[in-house]
Amino acid sequence: MATMARKTPSGPEPQYLKVKNHLRDGIASGRWVPGDLLPSEAELGAAFELSRMTVNRALRELTQEGMIERVQGVGSFVAQLHRISSTLTVRDVHEEIAARGHRHEARLHSLAKIKATAEQAAEFGLKAGAPLFHSVIVHFENGVAIQCEDRLVNPACAPDYLAQDFAQVTPTHYLLQVAPLSEARYTIEATLPAGLEAKLLGIARRDPCLVVRRLTFSRGVAVTSVRLTHPGSRYLLEGGFQA
Repeated sequence: MATMARKTPSGPEPQYLKVKNHLRDGIASGRWVPGDLLPSEAELGAAFELSRMTVNRALRELTQEGMIERVQGVGSFVAQLHRISSTLTVRDVHEEIAARGHRHEARLHSLAKIKATAEQAAEFGLKAGAPLFHSVIVHFENGVAIQCEDRLVNPACAPDYLAQDFAQVTPTHYLLQVAPLSEARYTIEATLPAGLEAKLLGIARRDPCLVVRRLTFSRGVAVTSVRLTHPGSRYLLEGGFQA
């Protein structure tokens, strides 16, 4: 398996990272899905012409990051990310992932000021053509895409929204600071992803997803409407209620 060495600021990429990045990229792209048995240490060593000790370091680090699970005498498996869960409370996805001891990463796809369609304006109680802020962000847990966030924001409630660095702070965290939540309305459905969502999540158009739509208010004013699309194989929505 011929691969071109990546360069780091201090020189060529360490040998074990060839294996680690190969496995990470394969999991992120869906080549290997949760529960799949990964190539053995011997197979990886032969493919990359590396020692088993070097390959073992790559597998050890992926295990520590929660991306794979190793069973002695059997092999290495892709971690069961479908155990990831959320509740119906409005929580920051970064905090949810951090609470599981995993690494969160947000990649911004688009951020712009748009004119509201008639349907969008009605949702916010505005006139058609009124300005709205629009963002599309993909959230990753340990390098695996688990959520595509397609969000509209009322500029009157968050005038500086477009100036935020969403690689450092999530929209939820920012909006809860500038427009304290007073009400939230949800719809939840199992459906297929839109074309862009499938592309950003690295899944097929036929792969089922869990889609949460949420409209939140602050002091009676609609602040944000968001569509959260999760690959069904990587996400479980759960919660509890008590009278």
